[in-house]
Amino acid sequence: MNFVLGIDGGGTSCRAALATADGSVVGRAKSGAANIRTDLTGARANIVDAARQAFAAAGENPELISQTPAILGLAGANVGTYRQQLEAILPFSISRVETDAEIALEGAVGSGDGAMAILGTGTAYMARKDGKSRAVGGWGFQVGDQGSGARIGRDLLEQTLLAYDGIRQGSPLTEAMLAIFRNNPEDVVEFTTNAKPGDFGGFAPKVFDHAEKGDIVANWILDKAVADVEAALGVLDLSANAPLCLLGGLAPLYAPRLSVRYRALLKPPLDDALGGAVQMAVRLFAKASEAAR
Repeated sequence: MNFVLGIDGGGTSCRAALATADGSVVGRAKSGAANIRTDLTGARANIVDAARQAFAAAGENPELISQTPAILGLAGANVGTYRQQLEAILPFSISRVETDAEIALEGAVGSGDGAMAILGTGTAYMARKDGKSRAVGGWGFQVGDQGSGARIGRDLLEQTLLAYDGIRQGSPLTEAMLAIFRNNPEDVVEFTTNAKPGDFGGFAPKVFDHAEKGDIVANWILDKAVADVEAALGVLDLSANAPLCLLGGLAPLYAPRLSVRYRALLKPPLDDALGGAVQMAVRLFAKASEAAR
């Protein structure tokens, strides 16, 4: 075995990294979305495309795919039988599908104990203790993702309409939001008809910005969001010496708002999710291959 592949696939894109048996990345590539729950066939096509491009980027023959084992951390792998279905139709010599949270944890803290929280458009959490991993959340915008950018944006639109109706106190933030929609609440409702989680999440930075100015509605929304995040972290049963890594676009905005208990655990991540997939592939495939010799 000359190479291993690490794959990081989500609802927006799929990234692939080709590495030698010692973990040195020699080729990287990116393709389309790879959420296996929403589009298994399309995800498979994009995964293979990214892998072939990674071989080409390394100056290697893409036909070597069939001789190369791969770790794939993919959105949608935490429910149903999608991971088993995908593993059965991938062209790699060995295909092991993990959740995107699993490779994010591996990248953030390595193979030891620790925890990570993905705080972006969605939210997901995972901790490893005594070699055993536990995931929390990651159930999607409709029934989960508490504390996420999507939920923050949705809450902002809700509070804007409540303020318009006089049910809740308004603020400069709700006034600014209503102005975006031409001061017409019907436009707010129309926006939500086809809005995706990322569309709602696009308003989250505005909430953080206004909270810094003391906006009452912004701080109400963020107090609720922080409470949701800390409730999830509390379930992970973190030890005092285990590193906690915050990942995702909202991570630097959340960090100073966490309570002292969690701020004391914060450490910068060692690597990103794709790096975690590569590390896991080396640990499970390359080192196992050496041991078998």
